[in-house]
Amino acid sequence: MQFTTGTGMQDNGSTNGEEQRGAPRYTSLIRAAKLVCGQGEFVCVIRDVSATGVSLRTFHRLPTDEAIALELQNGESYELELVRSEGFEASYRFEAPIEAERLIRENWKFPKRGLRLNLMMPLTVASLSGRAEAITLNMSQQGARIECESIFAVGQRLTISCEGLPDIRCTVRWRRDANYGLVFEDTFTLREFALAAARVQCPALVEEDEAWPRIP
Repeated sequence: MQFTTGTGMQDNGSTNGEEQRGAPRYTSLIRAAKLVCGQGEFVCVIRDVSATGVSLRTFHRLPTDEAIALELQNGESYELELVRSEGFEASYRFEAPIEAERLIRENWKFPKRGLRLNLMMPLTVASLSGRAEAITLNMSQQGARIECESIFAVGQRLTISCEGLPDIRCTVRWRRDANYGLVFEDTFTLREFALAAARVQCPALVEEDEAWPRIP
């Protein structure tokens, strides 16, 4: 894949020009995925991809860990090596050539669901009967999975809150022992979700003047 060099773009490694030019490039893919590294899990948008590399954009500063992977919504993961970056955009080389068509098709072994981040955050759950402490296990734009020792009924309305996020009104969709699946009454946009996740995991990646994402 050929990567376009822009003004001020940082080059973090040499590329094999013949190999890059020989790899068919698929443009305008525009698909949400996540970058996974030691700093956390961060929302990104895939811009284009080939057998040898991928170009993507985040909604905040790029994570700086050298060991980083791209994970699709279906759970497939690809190890990456940074080639160059500028602002919120970056080009990466795959650790080994991939089947680009497989990534583009993004086959699903299980029912399709929205992008989820494995965020473990302490939070407070408020209901008409009182307040309880809980922890998130994962979160998406539309809902979250939490663990809480208090008992809530399926269909019960709750409000969850924690540092770094606005209060979120939600409804219990399912319960399994101490685990609950919650669906949000007001959902995050992809940008709001990305910024909220970055603030919780690695605040240094978010611009200081960036408005805190809020759910109406």
